[in-house]
Amino acid sequence: MSKVNVYIMGKRYEIPEGYTIMRAFEYAGYRLIRGCGCRAGACGACAVVYRTAGDYRLKSGLACQTPVEEGMSLTQVPFFPAQKAVYDLNRPADPVAEFYRLYPELARCLGCNVCSKICPQGLDVMYYIAAAQRQDLALATELSFDCLMCGLCAARCPAEIAQFNVAMYARRVYGKELARKYSYARKRADEIRRGVYNDEVRRLRDMDRQSLQELYDRRDIVRVKY
Repeated sequence: MSKVNVYIMGKRYEIPEGYTIMRAFEYAGYRLIRGCGCRAGACGACAVVYRTAGDYRLKSGLACQTPVEEGMSLTQVPFFPAQKAVYDLNRPADPVAEFYRLYPELARCLGCNVCSKICPQGLDVMYYIAAAQRQDLALATELSFDCLMCGLCAARCPAEIAQFNVAMYARRVYGKELARKYSYARKRADEIRRGVYNDEVRRLRDMDRQSLQELYDRRDIVRVKY
């Protein structure tokens, strides 16, 4: 198996080529207690920063998805405390008008675009923050929908905005107050609350991985007309 030289926390290790950064950490002997979640690119817990050989740029990514390269220097990113407003979406106040009360730092945005450049998902973070400034919740929701809340944008923001928390508020308000409501979704939610699917969930939970995969491959895909 061919190997590449990778520098983890400044120390050189020979890592099998094709390994992800997360596997490289573990191959080198690091025990990942924090900064390790779903291992499938969905949770955003494993944000890393790195540089590649001969490139001055500081790059970012998710450790479970980013492959190692020859001469790569990398480190994990610690958790960054971020401003998270406390709110109740059921209270009578106008949730759209609440934006600047909850997140007054929105007004400090410099438009530097650092948040967009570091986003491992390639989201236009600066643009959805601009949409939030205009209280355009539909656009902010659309642009931030794939956010994993890894926190890299907040880590680099000179205005100290917690962009991912702003986006979460926008999506919650949009979903509750502005998004079109569909009767089939309400019906299914009521069925779940009544326990209609409890037996089926228990059956699936007791199945082995191969049986689940076969069942998934044979599934009927329901196409809903909006």
